[in-house]
Amino acid sequence: MRYVFLCLGWFFVALGVIGAFLPVLPTTPFLLLAVACFARSSPKLEAWLMEHKTFGPPLKNWRERGAISRRAKIMAISLMVLSYAGFWFGSHPAAWLAILVAACMIGPAIFMLTRPSN
Repeated sequence: MRYVFLCLGWFFVALGVIGAFLPVLPTTPFLLLAVACFARSSPKLEAWLMEHKTFGPPLKNWRERGAISRRAKIMAISLMVLSYAGFWFGSHPAAWLAILVAACMIGPAIFMLTRPSN
């Protein structure tokens, strides 16, 4: 299982790095998964990721306090609103679909807003 977690960890790191450059793919959730996988397979890689200059601070904040930075919250919620607006005005969805998509976005938004800020 150690090798499975090691491979998954690297897979999630790759997705997280890609997500740093693509606005539609989140970075931090994939890096949180990578840290969890590395914790079960390679403490050295876990420490490397936790001490990373760019990615380390949000991972530490989450691990220690379950905190999400105010900037990350603002960016995430703003992108959700812009995405929904693009969906709404670009496709003119049926009411049931608009409600379904809104519900799928509101859940994660509420979760983020209820987490402490650092």
